[in-house]
Amino acid sequence: MSIKPLAFRMRPRTIEEIIGQEHLVSEGKIIYRMVQAKQLSSMILYGPPGIGKTSIASAIAGSTKYAFRTLNAVTNNKKDMEVVAAEAKMSGKVILLLDEVHRLDKGKQDFLLPYLENGSITLIGATTSNPYHAINPAIRSRCQIFELKPLSVENIKEALTRALKDKERGLGDKDTEVTDEALTHLATSSNGDVRSSLNALELAVMSTKADEDGIIRIDLSIAEECIQRKSFTHDKDGDAHYDVLSGFQKSIRGSDVNAALHYLGRLIEAGDLQSIGRRLLVIAYEDIGLASPQAGARTLAAIETAERIGFPEARIPLANAVIELCLSPKSNSAYKALDAAIADIRAGKSGEVPDHLKDAHYKGAKELGRGIDYLYPHDYETGWVKQQYLPDKIKNKVYYQPKKTGKFEQALAAVYDKLLKS
Repeated sequence: MSIKPLAFRMRPRTIEEIIGQEHLVSEGKIIYRMVQAKQLSSMILYGPPGIGKTSIASAIAGSTKYAFRTLNAVTNNKKDMEVVAAEAKMSGKVILLLDEVHRLDKGKQDFLLPYLENGSITLIGATTSNPYHAINPAIRSRCQIFELKPLSVENIKEALTRALKDKERGLGDKDTEVTDEALTHLATSSNGDVRSSLNALELAVMSTKADEDGIIRIDLSIAEECIQRKSFTHDKDGDAHYDVLSGFQKSIRGSDVNAALHYLGRLIEAGDLQSIGRRLLVIAYEDIGLASPQAGARTLAAIETAERIGFPEARIPLANAVIELCLSPKSNSAYKALDAAIADIRAGKSGEVPDHLKDAHYKGAKELGRGIDYLYPHDYETGWVKQQYLPDKIKNKVYYQPKKTGKFEQALAAVYDKLLKS
């Protein structure tokens, strides 16, 4: 009889054993309340691999004592679902974890819907795809949708430490010492995937001979071998990591291609695809902005491609995006203009909407969609007519200060200047 992997054995049995996801499972939060009240509704859990979707489902089942079954929307067929449905009829309630729920075809979906409606099957769908885009509305409308957040390094270290101490399910029956450097490396090198970290820890322990004192000693070199990634320097509080991200953005802002590629390489070695993608999108709109608007769409396409193909190939679209952003013209005019407007609002500099812009029902205005004395721009040959739009208190305020670093914003600036002078 084969021994199940450590990550499988260490799955939480109750909701209190779940590591991370405090916004959902800590005391007083939504899933915790549902379990305590034994009032479960079907749900979809989405997030990156290895962050606890299956763990939450099994913990919910363990906490409620309901029958728990696991199926895959791709590999399991309708007959497998019929077995679960039959069990639900017998016991009154079954929790069904359906992995890759976004791949559920119409036949399986039509079969499941009545059981979701009458509550005999509580569906917990797991997916790495955004359910608002990838999941059929008929299923989505019958489920609560919960986003799982990436596990922190400390979360993963907690899981590793728990596995080392647990004598029943973990590695606690072995006399093992793991250096802090090795533990940190196992936690940081898995890119938030606790399953990968646990399996690497198990490999390290099981493949290392005990010394003369009967102790299995795991150091950094063994950890690197078992997770197949060299140690990348991050301090314990994460400051070094954020320094690299800061250097990454400032290098792109400063148009230094070589420095940006260096910092990109360091982030890739750390396996932090999520931070890379987020930071590149911020850069595309904060630093490039209206100087090259299409850079944002192309950056998003590169990130989505990288996420789909994964490392090591993900480095290829990322390199394309970084070089384009570095060498693009730069403009922060759009968000600076909005920040200036928000600053005025917070300082009390606003005022009433002018009467002619108010809702059509204002003081009996007759024409739907137009306030009293409102001039409808489409009624004019130029598509524009001069009238006041800002409140009286700030009617002459100017927020947008265009930069002329790119052809697109130069064209916007020409139109803007003409309107201001008219």
